[in-house]
Amino acid sequence: MPARPQLLSLGDRVRYEGREHTVAALHGTSVRLVDDTQAASVVLLGHLLASEGFTVLSTSLSRPPLPEAGVLEGLPEEAVQRAEWWRRHLTELLTGRPDGDTNGPVRAEYDPTVHSLRQRELAKVAELRDCGEAVGLSTLRRMRSRFENEGVAGLVDGRLRKPATGTSRADPRVVEAIVKVAGSRTDEPTVSAQVLRRRVERLLAAEHGAGVVRMPSRAAFYRLLEAVSAGQHLFGSARTRRSLGKQPKRMFGQLNSARPGEVMEIDSTPLDVMVIQDDGTVDRCELTGLIDLATRTLAAVVLRPSTKAVDAALLLARAMTPEPVRPGWSDALRMSRSVLPYASLLSLDERLDKAAAVPVIVPETVVSDHGKAFISDNFRNACRHLGISFQPAHPDTPTDRPHIERTLGSVSTMFAQYVAGYTGRSAEMRGKDPSAQAAWSIHELQELLQEWIVIWQARPHDGLRDPLMPDRPLSPNEKYAALVSAAGYVPVALSPEEYIQLMPREWRVIHRSGPRGRARSRRPDTGGLQDTRHRPSERRGVGHRTPQQGGHAQRPRQHPPGRPPRRPVARRRRGLHRAAVRPGHPAHPQPGRADQRPGLQPRRLPHGGG
Repeated sequence: MPARPQLLSLGDRVRYEGREHTVAALHGTSVRLVDDTQAASVVLLGHLLASEGFTVLSTSLSRPPLPEAGVLEGLPEEAVQRAEWWRRHLTELLTGRPDGDTNGPVRAEYDPTVHSLRQRELAKVAELRDCGEAVGLSTLRRMRSRFENEGVAGLVDGRLRKPATGTSRADPRVVEAIVKVAGSRTDEPTVSAQVLRRRVERLLAAEHGAGVVRMPSRAAFYRLLEAVSAGQHLFGSARTRRSLGKQPKRMFGQLNSARPGEVMEIDSTPLDVMVIQDDGTVDRCELTGLIDLATRTLAAVVLRPSTKAVDAALLLARAMTPEPVRPGWSDALRMSRSVLPYASLLSLDERLDKAAAVPVIVPETVVSDHGKAFISDNFRNACRHLGISFQPAHPDTPTDRPHIERTLGSVSTMFAQYVAGYTGRSAEMRGKDPSAQAAWSIHELQELLQEWIVIWQARPHDGLRDPLMPDRPLSPNEKYAALVSAAGYVPVALSPEEYIQLMPREWRVIHRSGPRGRARSRRPDTGGLQDTRHRPSERRGVGHRTPQQGGHAQRPRQHPPGRPPRRPVARRRRGLHRAAVRPGHPAHPQPGRADQRPGLQPRRLPHGGG
């Protein structure tokens, strides 16, 4: 560490804007500088000291180098004592006072105001020779220069300061070849170290000639390979190795959000739960979620057999509308019982009177990957209609949206594992024939997930901290209540008409008893068909536009009576009816078991509770 000047006085040499100058005059906060061509300039002192590259080249008075904490830790005791010995003598040489004592007397032979630097160096060499230390003038100058530039660390033997590595004594050409071979394995299958050894041999022969570079022994090669490939997961899972290879080659940053909805992230992932689909088959479904970065609020989630653009668009609408309390939910899950600013929000939207404790968040910016559902025109048009900025992440860069990745992982570990039909996160962790176990329907699982999200909102989150109370984690609802007060506004939920406009459109014939006939996705040329909207993830009903009123009317979704559901695949294969899931069934987990979390016990939901 270079010595810092104590004073900037007349005659000092400084480097400013890449050139050397002499301080010719000082007047208040102004400094007059003269360069080697005798060109003069006047600079403000604050600008001079803060300018890039400013250095005091020579000065009569200087402070000793600032001590570096822990710079001598881990070194041999003899090396530490030798560095301290040099520090005391060099400090006396530079300041004239023993050990840098600013209040002590200045030794006459080392007074910087009387003797030049060379005279003081010669006096110090003579003093050390009289004490039995044979130190030459060149050695003293070299140690003084290192002390001024690096501080105490420069007084330690350079061989001791170098960190010990597993490649320090190896042939650099061998190390370079190992680095190339190990770096090329990111997208390749996992092989043994012996295969890599053969490839290194061939690479050295191709670059330097056969037999020119001597290969280390097998044990030494394995040690080199382990040192070079540390952290690359070279002999582990290829999937992990590819994921590590996608990380940026720089230090991770952090995107901060100051208000709810400023930045939100959306993503989809398969849910490790077997569910009964609408056609009666048993299979896994996809989970699509939208999370707010500032509050870690799961603003909306949807379960579908496969994610489509309309599901992603509806996710935006669900985040901007109140989540109603379902029949059978505890009163503790109501917004009126939570820490959310219920009174302020209720004055803006009366629908919050029966809303669950999940805040309404209006997205400003949505970050997503390059999935087809998110880069589609349907999703982009929905963002444009709602005034949302759409920001795609970099390709194959999950670190651009880490919060939604981690949150969807929490859904798997904190929700899916406690649900009947859980399959495990990979094939090696999967049970025997998971499709033969009891399962929820996809709509029932959606209701359970909505209830779990309300519980999630009241759970302390380690990523949410108050700067004044950093030891206490906040829940998403607590963070929302704090930020929405500081933001100075409260969100206004979508109106029912705006919400229906985001639903997928179908053209149907509307009778007195409800919609009939096969749906059409395009506008028909013949009359008699009306514009209908429906939400695929729920069973609440179908909305259709009435020409007389110009709006939409809602009718309950009706199923043809007397038609039995399609026989599931599991029933044809194993003879076990999956669609019933009756309480008391041997494959059905009974409510109240010890391994069931509160609020997640399997139960028969009301048919109209969607």
